[in-house]
Amino acid sequence: MFSVFEWMVALRYLRARRAEGFISVIAGFSLLGIALGVATLIVVLSVMNGFRAELLGRILGLNGHILVQGISAPLQDYDDLAARIANVGGVVRASPIIEGQVMATSRHSASGALVRGMRPADMKGHEILAEGIVAGSIDTLDARNDIVVGRRLANRLGIGVGDSATLISPQGTSTPVGTVPRSKTYRVAALFDVGMFEYDSTFIFMPLEAAQIYFRQRESVSAIEVILDDPDEVNLARENLFPLTSGRERLSDWQQVNSSYFTALQVERNVMFLILTLIILVAAFNIISSLIMLVKDKGRDIAILRTMGATRGSIMRIFFLAGASIGVVGTFSGLALGVAFADNIATLQRWLEGLTGTDLFAAEVYFLSQLPAKIDWSEVTIVVLMGLGLSLLATIYPSWRAARLDPVEALRYE
Repeated sequence: MFSVFEWMVALRYLRARRAEGFISVIAGFSLLGIALGVATLIVVLSVMNGFRAELLGRILGLNGHILVQGISAPLQDYDDLAARIANVGGVVRASPIIEGQVMATSRHSASGALVRGMRPADMKGHEILAEGIVAGSIDTLDARNDIVVGRRLANRLGIGVGDSATLISPQGTSTPVGTVPRSKTYRVAALFDVGMFEYDSTFIFMPLEAAQIYFRQRESVSAIEVILDDPDEVNLARENLFPLTSGRERLSDWQQVNSSYFTALQVERNVMFLILTLIILVAAFNIISSLIMLVKDKGRDIAILRTMGATRGSIMRIFFLAGASIGVVGTFSGLALGVAFADNIATLQRWLEGLTGTDLFAAEVYFLSQLPAKIDWSEVTIVVLMGLGLSLLATIYPSWRAARLDPVEALRYE
């Protein structure tokens, strides 16, 4: 399609002489703009994908995919209901749980916390919790007197494994002198760190039996936590579970509970995509301006080539190759830079934090304790095709103008 002669002339035009240095500078900035635009778009999309995947993994790793809760009262006969739910297709596990808010206190400090009571076997079933134990062990939990505390919450309270923490419930005990807050002291059997600030600084796990005693629900539970084989099939699972409810239970799934998180992430991701696409678009306009200036500067050369027998199509292909080379080199340079950056973003984060002495990714702000990145190759392909497409489209008009140049007019004004 392109002859050797056309390639040689196009590449020669890209190597501008001293008198044409300004055109070469514009072409260089165009290449750099496309490379940076493509690289930035790949990195931002990878970070957004990684953030969503990590957030989803943490949330679903520590919470059930569906909660079966009582509408007006706690769930009775929960073991029978949990057994029937566990037999539904697609359900991996159904676990009775009790949840309640408390004030956790120690000799050093106090902090609000969320207590979740569940059987130790069900705690081990949450892989992210079982693998996140950083001190102590779930296996040593006493059924009535031990708790598992988030590492950040433990640091705030100044406690560790073997220490004691007192839990104070807002639901007090009635006495002749009034309502007295209910409190009980527990031993810390283990600390966990799942890498999500909200959980590590708020959650306390205790055995279901101890939670039933503490919250005075000896014959009932707050909900049944349902774990599915595929979280994305939650709507189908809800349809299968609905006949098991007697009208006194309601179903809520992870998509409903966490919709605000993921809706905000999707909106931010779309906006960032549009904004960063403008970088590539601006670089494409730079290609147009540099090629138009090149056409005006090479008017005499074009006229000579035409008088020597070069066709309009050949002239158009020469300038098309000159502009396309900038776009192709810039796009694939951006691809290599973006993928390399996304693959090593955690290392770069640690290096920058060590260099600046600051915490660039504070868990208190970003929920997660490290900057995640997940490269989606289908999105990378779309970004590369978009970069190539915009840069190739930018070369059409200047190439057409070069082909339409009248050699007689060009030589007359020279």
